[in-house]
Amino acid sequence: MRPGSTIFALSSGAPPSGVAVVRVSGPGAGTALNALCGDLPQPRRLLLRPVKDENGQVIDRGLVAFLPGPGSFTGEDCAEFHLHGSRAVVAAVLRRLGSMPGFRQAEAGEFTRRAFINGRLDLTAAEALSDLIIAETESQRRLAQANADGRQSRLYADWRARLLHARAMVEAQLDFADEGDVPSSVAAVVWADVVELHDEMSAHLSGFEAAEIVREGFRVALLGAPNAGKSSLLNYLAGRDVAIVSDEPGTTRDVLEVPLDLGGAKVIVADMAGIREGAGKVESIGIERARRMASLADLVLVLIDLCEPVEVAPPEGVDVVRVGTKCDIWSGRDGLEVDVRVSALTGAGVAELLAVIGSRAAARTSAATEGVVPTRQRHTELISSAVRNLGQALDPSLDLELRAEALRLAGDEIGRLSGEIGTEEVLGAIFSTFCVGK
Repeated sequence: MRPGSTIFALSSGAPPSGVAVVRVSGPGAGTALNALCGDLPQPRRLLLRPVKDENGQVIDRGLVAFLPGPGSFTGEDCAEFHLHGSRAVVAAVLRRLGSMPGFRQAEAGEFTRRAFINGRLDLTAAEALSDLIIAETESQRRLAQANADGRQSRLYADWRARLLHARAMVEAQLDFADEGDVPSSVAAVVWADVVELHDEMSAHLSGFEAAEIVREGFRVALLGAPNAGKSSLLNYLAGRDVAIVSDEPGTTRDVLEVPLDLGGAKVIVADMAGIREGAGKVESIGIERARRMASLADLVLVLIDLCEPVEVAPPEGVDVVRVGTKCDIWSGRDGLEVDVRVSALTGAGVAELLAVIGSRAAARTSAATEGVVPTRQRHTELISSAVRNLGQALDPSLDLELRAEALRLAGDEIGRLSGEIGTEEVLGAIFSTFCVGK
């Protein structure tokens, strides 16, 4: 990031579109409006103005706004041009802005990075904003929106404030022990709160799995013998021919994935090679991948042909639903225990199966939808480090100076969560994931 420059970018979707929004931020935002539209409009009001090039020729007529800092998204003076979403119009406006001294195209995430630097939001809110932009399902939107509104930020700020207070009390005990200004009862209360913090942070870490499933998707693996109906079921769920369906065993050799939206949750269903003995070299590679994928899945659907049942043992320790397939041509003879019977030809039983998958996904993600959880690997690493340091701080066998230092280290790790303590490398990694114009 180059301070002092004025940045600009197309902040809406790529043209052609109904409307295109070009955003400008920096000390030259007002100058840009003067140059392209004439008089500076009243702050925070959308006004219809002609937008002109350097020769005074009208490029387009659109709505423009001036948002003076610090009360803007970035905390700087900002301007917005709401134009017709033509490629030619957008290109002409960007070319005009780029010709102005001190103006340049914004880098990925640079508007949000300036908002962070100017104190308009912290790192966890910035990350949540990124998640909100790329949200595909209702559960992803709800999780991102809650954190963008400061849910995480408030929790981590409270933790850091309590750690700073604890450290201050312990250091006061070190500095003024002889004077008796810090009674032992105060020290006892401080250490009791550190114990609570240690337990709160440890419990908080357990919610990462739920948040990761919300963000990345609840993974469902279709496991079964060849011709058990896995590919047919995948195609039915996808509503299109994703996988080749054939009577010949071993048709599917690689992993094919289809994302679904079940009740607002992202679910990824994976079709894999059928499990059997005596497979050829290439098919054996696919079978090994299938076993590995099943062991990593959040839910395994073991598919069994009701007409010619061949059972495949799922990996140990995974959540399993036994699905009987081809129920439309099944004779009805019992003797095989399954949880759901389906037909990929008629759709019979599929709604029931989807309800089962949805309920399992909801159970695994309830922690993320009902409370505050860490949403990034970065969060879990920093909080885990803070928990380890708190463990040292609570060790009565250590000198008080070392315990105070452990409190300081824990507080620094929590500070890095929100960006109160950070490095350029971390900021660069976070904001580079944003799209240009945000």
